[in-house]
Amino acid sequence: MDEIEEKKMVEIFLKIIGPSPPCRLNVPSSIKVHELRKMIAGNRHMPIENLRLVLRGNVLHDSENGDDEVVQFNNGDSLIVAVKPKPPPKHFRDEFEDDDDDELRFQLPPSTSKWKRKLFYLLRDKLKFPDMLLMVIFSISPKVWVIIMTWFILASIARRYEVAPLFLLATGFGLIFYNLGHRKQGELSAYSVFNEDFRELPGTLNAEHIDRDIRAGRF
Repeated sequence: MDEIEEKKMVEIFLKIIGPSPPCRLNVPSSIKVHELRKMIAGNRHMPIENLRLVLRGNVLHDSENGDDEVVQFNNGDSLIVAVKPKPPPKHFRDEFEDDDDDELRFQLPPSTSKWKRKLFYLLRDKLKFPDMLLMVIFSISPKVWVIIMTWFILASIARRYEVAPLFLLATGFGLIFYNLGHRKQGELSAYSVFNEDFRELPGTLNAEHIDRDIRAGRF
Protein backbone atom coordinates (compact mmCIF):
# COMPACT_ATOMS: atom_id res chain seq x y z
CA MET A 1 0.00 0.00 0.00
CA ASP A 2 2.89 2.37 0.82
CA GLU A 3 4.50 1.76 -2.57
CA ILE A 4 1.23 2.65 -4.29
CA GLU A 5 1.07 5.91 -2.32
CA GLU A 6 4.67 6.78 -3.25
CA LYS A 7 4.08 6.24 -6.97
CA LYS A 8 0.76 8.10 -7.00
CA MET A 9 0.87 11.02 -9.44
CA VAL A 10 -0.56 14.42 -8.55
CA GLU A 11 -0.98 17.64 -10.52
CA ILE A 12 0.73 20.76 -9.19
CA PHE A 13 0.80 24.36 -10.40
CA LEU A 14 4.12 25.97 -11.24
CA LYS A 15 4.14 29.72 -10.61
CA ILE A 16 7.24 30.92 -12.43
CA ILE A 17 8.56 34.32 -11.37
CA GLY A 18 8.93 36.42 -14.52
CA PRO A 19 7.06 36.78 -17.78
CA SER A 20 6.30 33.05 -18.12
CA PRO A 21 2.65 32.13 -17.38
CA PRO A 22 1.75 29.54 -14.71
CA CYS A 23 1.59 25.94 -15.87
CA ARG A 24 0.62 22.50 -14.64
CA LEU A 25 2.99 19.60 -14.02
CA ASN A 26 2.31 15.98 -13.08
CA VAL A 27 4.74 14.72 -10.43
CA PRO A 28 4.85 11.84 -7.92
CA SER A 29 3.23 12.68 -4.61
CA SER A 30 6.53 11.90 -2.90
CA ILE A 31 9.74 12.92 -4.69
CA LYS A 32 13.30 13.91 -3.83
CA VAL A 33 13.98 17.62 -4.20
CA HIS A 34 16.94 17.18 -6.53
CA GLU A 35 14.83 14.94 -8.81
CA LEU A 36 12.03 17.53 -8.80
CA ARG A 37 14.52 20.28 -9.64
CA LYS A 38 15.90 18.21 -12.52
CA MET A 39 12.38 17.50 -13.81
CA ILE A 40 11.34 21.16 -13.78
CA ALA A 41 14.61 22.32 -15.35
CA GLY A 42 14.20 19.83 -18.20
CA ASN A 43 10.51 20.55 -18.71
CA ARG A 44 10.83 24.35 -18.72
CA HIS A 45 14.38 24.57 -20.18
CA MET A 46 15.80 26.35 -17.14
CA PRO A 47 19.36 26.26 -15.73
CA ILE A 48 19.21 23.68 -12.95
CA GLU A 49 22.12 25.18 -11.00
CA ASN A 50 20.27 28.53 -10.59
CA LEU A 51 16.80 27.12 -9.93
CA ARG A 52 15.07 28.00 -6.66
CA LEU A 53 11.91 26.22 -5.49
CA VAL A 54 9.51 27.48 -2.80
CA LEU A 55 6.67 25.35 -1.42
CA ARG A 56 4.25 26.61 1.26
CA GLY A 57 6.63 29.46 2.10
CA ASN A 58 9.70 27.24 2.54
CA VAL A 59 12.70 27.10 0.22
CA LEU A 60 13.38 23.52 -0.87
CA HIS A 61 16.94 22.25 -0.49
CA ASP A 62 18.40 19.18 -2.17
CA SER A 63 19.83 17.80 1.08
CA GLU A 64 20.06 18.43 4.79
CA ASN A 65 22.74 16.99 7.08
CA GLY A 66 24.02 14.97 4.14
CA ASP A 67 20.66 13.22 3.47
CA ASP A 68 18.48 13.78 0.39
CA GLU A 69 15.39 15.85 1.15
CA VAL A 70 12.00 14.41 0.15
CA VAL A 71 8.95 16.62 -0.46
CA GLN A 72 5.30 15.51 -0.22
CA PHE A 73 2.78 16.98 -2.68
CA ASN A 74 -0.99 17.12 -2.58
CA ASN A 75 -3.12 17.48 -5.66
CA GLY A 76 -3.40 21.16 -6.59
CA ASP A 77 -0.36 22.38 -4.63
CA SER A 78 1.35 25.52 -5.91
CA LEU A 79 5.12 25.58 -6.32
CA ILE A 80 6.94 28.87 -6.85
CA VAL A 81 9.84 28.62 -9.28
CA ALA A 82 12.51 31.30 -9.56
CA VAL A 83 15.74 31.50 -11.50
CA LYS A 84 18.60 33.08 -9.61
CA PRO A 85 20.27 35.69 -11.86
CA LYS A 86 23.80 34.99 -12.98
CA PRO A 87 26.48 36.79 -10.94
CA PRO A 88 28.36 39.65 -12.61
CA PRO A 89 31.84 39.04 -14.01
CA LYS A 90 34.45 38.38 -11.36
CA HIS A 91 36.28 41.69 -11.84
CA PHE A 92 33.04 43.57 -11.02
CA ARG A 93 32.34 41.67 -7.80
CA ASP A 94 33.01 43.10 -4.39
CA GLU A 95 35.77 41.13 -2.66
CA PHE A 96 33.61 40.95 0.46
CA GLU A 97 30.59 39.45 -1.29
CA ASP A 98 28.76 36.62 0.43
CA ASP A 99 29.56 34.13 -2.35
CA ASP A 100 33.26 34.69 -1.79
CA ASP A 101 32.78 34.19 1.93
CA ASP A 102 31.11 30.83 1.26
CA GLU A 103 34.07 29.71 -0.82
CA LEU A 104 36.41 30.55 2.07
CA ARG A 105 34.39 28.54 4.59
CA PHE A 106 35.75 25.21 5.78
CA GLN A 107 34.40 22.34 3.68
CA LEU A 108 34.79 18.58 4.05
CA PRO A 109 36.45 16.69 1.20
CA PRO A 110 34.10 14.63 -1.05
CA SER A 111 35.56 11.35 0.27
CA THR A 112 34.45 12.06 3.86
CA SER A 113 32.36 9.29 5.43
CA LYS A 114 28.63 9.75 6.00
CA TRP A 115 28.82 9.85 9.81
CA LYS A 116 31.47 12.58 9.67
CA ARG A 117 29.26 14.63 7.34
CA LYS A 118 26.30 14.29 9.72
CA LEU A 119 28.47 15.40 12.64
CA PHE A 120 29.84 18.31 10.56
CA TYR A 121 26.36 19.60 9.63
CA LEU A 122 25.20 19.23 13.24
CA LEU A 123 28.13 21.26 14.61
CA ARG A 124 28.01 23.90 11.87
CA ASP A 125 24.27 24.40 11.29
CA LYS A 126 22.69 23.48 14.63
CA LEU A 127 25.38 24.36 17.20
CA LYS A 128 26.90 27.21 15.10
CA PHE A 129 30.54 26.18 15.62
CA PRO A 130 32.99 28.64 13.97
CA ASP A 131 34.94 27.46 10.93
CA MET A 132 38.27 27.65 12.75
CA LEU A 133 37.04 25.25 15.44
CA LEU A 134 35.54 22.92 12.82
CA MET A 135 38.86 22.87 10.99
CA VAL A 136 40.65 21.83 14.19
CA ILE A 137 38.07 19.16 15.04
CA PHE A 138 38.04 17.49 11.63
CA SER A 139 41.79 17.83 11.01
CA ILE A 140 42.59 15.57 13.97
CA SER A 141 42.41 11.83 13.33
CA PRO A 142 40.11 9.59 15.43
CA LYS A 143 43.20 7.92 16.94
CA VAL A 144 44.43 11.25 18.31
CA TRP A 145 40.96 12.04 19.66
CA VAL A 146 40.98 8.71 21.53
CA ILE A 147 44.38 9.60 23.05
CA ILE A 148 43.11 13.05 24.09
CA MET A 149 39.96 11.64 25.70
CA THR A 150 42.00 8.95 27.48
CA TRP A 151 44.36 11.61 28.82
CA PHE A 152 41.48 13.63 30.28
CA ILE A 153 40.01 10.52 31.92
CA LEU A 154 43.38 9.62 33.45
CA ALA A 155 43.87 13.24 34.54
CA SER A 156 40.58 13.21 36.44
CA ILE A 157 41.59 9.95 38.14
CA ALA A 158 45.01 11.40 39.03
CA ARG A 159 43.35 14.49 40.52
CA ARG A 160 41.04 12.35 42.61
CA TYR A 161 43.99 10.47 44.12
CA GLU A 162 46.03 13.71 44.49
CA VAL A 163 48.80 12.68 42.12
CA ALA A 164 48.03 15.27 39.42
CA PRO A 165 51.53 16.88 39.55
CA LEU A 166 53.15 13.49 38.98
CA PHE A 167 50.73 12.79 36.13
CA LEU A 168 51.55 16.11 34.45
CA LEU A 169 55.28 15.46 34.91
CA ALA A 170 54.92 12.01 33.36
CA THR A 171 52.94 13.54 30.48
CA GLY A 172 55.73 16.05 29.86
CA PHE A 173 58.41 13.35 29.79
CA GLY A 174 56.21 11.23 27.56
CA LEU A 175 55.83 14.06 25.04
CA ILE A 176 59.59 14.68 25.08
CA PHE A 177 60.47 11.05 24.39
CA TYR A 178 57.68 10.71 21.81
CA ASN A 179 59.08 13.65 19.82
CA LEU A 180 62.70 12.54 19.93
CA GLY A 181 62.22 10.79 16.62
CA HIS A 182 63.98 7.68 15.33
CA ARG A 183 67.64 7.64 14.29
CA LYS A 184 68.94 5.54 11.46
CA GLN A 185 71.40 2.72 12.09
CA GLY A 186 74.79 4.24 13.00
CA GLU A 187 73.47 7.82 13.11
CA LEU A 188 74.74 9.87 16.07
CA SER A 189 72.55 11.98 18.30
CA ALA A 190 73.38 15.64 18.99
CA TYR A 191 73.40 14.65 22.68
CA SER A 192 76.33 12.38 23.48
CA VAL A 193 74.49 10.85 26.44
CA PHE A 194 72.28 8.98 23.94
CA ASN A 195 75.24 7.65 21.91
CA GLU A 196 77.19 4.47 22.45
CA ASP A 197 80.35 5.14 24.55
CA PHE A 198 79.09 8.77 24.83
CA ARG A 199 80.51 9.61 21.42
CA GLU A 200 80.23 13.26 20.41
CA LEU A 201 79.53 14.81 17.04
CA PRO A 202 82.58 16.23 15.23
CA GLY A 203 83.12 19.90 16.11
CA THR A 204 81.30 19.69 19.43
CA LEU A 205 82.60 22.30 21.89
CA ASN A 206 82.46 21.50 25.59
CA ALA A 207 84.33 22.27 28.80
CA GLU A 208 86.77 19.39 28.28
CA HIS A 209 87.84 20.72 24.87
CA ILE A 210 88.25 24.26 26.22
CA ASP A 211 90.41 23.02 29.13
CA ARG A 212 92.55 20.98 26.75
CA ASP A 213 93.05 23.94 24.41
CA ILE A 214 94.03 26.21 27.32
CA ARG A 215 96.59 23.69 28.56
CA ALA A 216 97.97 23.38 25.04
CA GLY A 217 98.36 27.15 24.78
CA ARG A 218 95.87 27.58 21.96
CA PHE A 219 94.15 30.49 23.72
